[in-house]
Amino acid sequence: MDRNSLLISDQVHAKAKAARVARLATLDANRAPHMVPICFIYDGSFFYTAIDRKPKSVAPTQLARLKNISTAPQVALLIDEYDEDWSRLWYVLVRGEAALVSAAAERGRALTQLRAKYPQYRSGMLPDNAPIVRITPERITSWGKIDRKNT
Repeated sequence: MDRNSLLISDQVHAKAKAARVARLATLDANRAPHMVPICFIYDGSFFYTAIDRKPKSVAPTQLARLKNISTAPQVALLIDEYDEDWSRLWYVLVRGEAALVSAAAERGRALTQLRAKYPQYRSGMLPDNAPIVRITPERITSWGKIDRKNT
């Protein structure tokens, strides 16, 4: 086991792996926060997200999150679930460092896993040349009913 997989319990690992959406927080050049919802995968060591073909107001390389990561790679990733029954609330907060993935093998693994998790990505929403962001966790904290299934 590598050091990242030792940071969290099996229950937190399962929640992080199964969750469908997270919020990615980055810092701009002035240290102002920027947050966007993302689709992601967690492979037990790293979190990956891609810039897909959903409509964007700027070119993918001009997206604030990518510009911010190049300036300040420290990020936060919030994975959570809300329920009207507050006894079922939970969250996982990941603090770490983000970077664009350039290695072909790592890109391929991330693309394959993202397409396996999200059917929309299998139908053309995730091109082979999509920018892929890797988040290396440095600290993972959690709260709530992590060990209870939310059925």
